[in-house]
Amino acid sequence: MVQIKKVESKKDLKAFIGFPYKLYADDALYVPDLRIVQKETLDKKKNPFFHHAEADYFIALDENGRVVGRIGAITNEYYVKHWKENYGFFGFFESVNDKEVSGALFDTAKAWLKEKGVDGVYGPMNPSTNDTCGTLIAGFDTSPYVMMVHNKPYYDELIQAAGFGKKMDLFSYRFKVDDLPGRYVQLADNIEKRLNAENIIIRQVNFKKIMEEAPKLQYVYNKAWEKNWGFIPMDDDEFKALTQELKMVTSPDFVYIAEDKGNPVAFIAILPDINQITRKIRNGRLLPFNFLKLINFKKKVTRGRVLTLGLIDGYRLKGIDTVMYARCYKAAKKRGYEEAEASWILENNTMMNRILQNINADPYKTYRIYSLDF
Repeated sequence: MVQIKKVESKKDLKAFIGFPYKLYADDALYVPDLRIVQKETLDKKKNPFFHHAEADYFIALDENGRVVGRIGAITNEYYVKHWKENYGFFGFFESVNDKEVSGALFDTAKAWLKEKGVDGVYGPMNPSTNDTCGTLIAGFDTSPYVMMVHNKPYYDELIQAAGFGKKMDLFSYRFKVDDLPGRYVQLADNIEKRLNAENIIIRQVNFKKIMEEAPKLQYVYNKAWEKNWGFIPMDDDEFKALTQELKMVTSPDFVYIAEDKGNPVAFIAILPDINQITRKIRNGRLLPFNFLKLINFKKKVTRGRVLTLGLIDGYRLKGIDTVMYARCYKAAKKRGYEEAEASWILENNTMMNRILQNINADPYKTYRIYSLDF
């Protein structure tokens, strides 16, 4: 008999956060989230996401009181306003391979969302597309890059058994740094000369003045992806938090902005793959000694993830993306990077999929977003 319990106490939250560490204890490819990061993400008082969203979290207990699953149910005012679609979300789903457990979790989340009056559900979102999202359905043989998910292969079956169907697939592309065609860099140099003649300048983001740069990056972020399925705009507080995190985990030679006569029109950000370090912190705890593994982590990693590359309308066919990729390629070579991932890319984003295929990138992982209409 499965019991579903709403997370209401610190003890409940600890159990919710702690469950994946037990579930994946024997999975060498799983990269544990740092517990402190999970706690901050779930904190409804501190995470600015919850200024415009609601959520409740639930754990599943077996007959012996042991946690055997978890789920979150989420509503997001910004999503409804942007898309004029009254949908809610499920997220943070983890479960043992038991349809009774997963079914009870999904029934609870669906009941919560129905009480909120939504017309359907998308997921998983943890808690939105601006965070980790999707369920891995192909590419289980390698560990994930930073801020990408890794889950049990049976999740697709459990989610479909709960009545969900496919809404959208997301691709991750992998490529060897040395495989980037040499002509690509030469082409980028020629394109940049033409762009400069048009007063379009591509420069590093100034990390010393990151708060002054943040509104420019936010403008591009909210304009470049506004028509992409699932996009949710970020407000000032959310983007400032994101910018501060970006400053901590990456370097200026991996973050560029393009400006047309001083107006922001594009930006790119690459993250060093800290997962190469944190995968060794199996319990997700930094204390007492695991924090030492993170010291100078940027010098220890050998691969990076293209987190975002956005260009606003009117600037997508000018070659700005080519120049930005080339800049980051040179930085990666200088740092001794061997591999990179571009993720995630919507299956219907024809332009980005074509660009990545043209540089010999391999679509080696697929993630799925599911939907259910009420």
